[in-house]
Amino acid sequence: MVGLEAISAHNGWAMSVLGISIVFAGLLLLSFAVSQIHKALEFWDNCYQRIKKLRQGKNRQNAVTPDLTLPDDIKESARQFKLLIERIGEPFLLPKLLDFSEKRGLLHPHSSINNLLQVKLIIPDGTGHFLWNHEVERNIQKRSRV
Repeated sequence: MVGLEAISAHNGWAMSVLGISIVFAGLLLLSFAVSQIHKALEFWDNCYQRIKKLRQGKNRQNAVTPDLTLPDDIKESARQFKLLIERIGEPFLLPKLLDFSEKRGLLHPHSSINNLLQVKLIIPDGTGHFLWNHEVERNIQKRSRV
């Protein structure tokens, strides 16, 4: 058996039709996916924008109402750092404040500065420098008197 007879005897025609059908179905699926990719990208972009807005909303909410419950030792370190900042002058760089506080012998200056940043007593000015937040300081003083 040779040629077309061998192809017919071993189901060659059915296998070739099946192969062509599989390739054609794959090409149809690929063309459909490409034609709908703009919808998937639009959906992804909308989800990303919503997440971004939620994060910005949380940041604004945190900026408006910071957590002002500080332990007494943090209040004392805030007082000490305020004096150092008055000595350095505003606006100041954090490395300069850290170096100055280490030279003066303050305990745990890294964690103290981090705590002051978290409660927004020290705030960035947008140019790489930082400022002392007098409004938050007044709120802390009001709460500690009550």
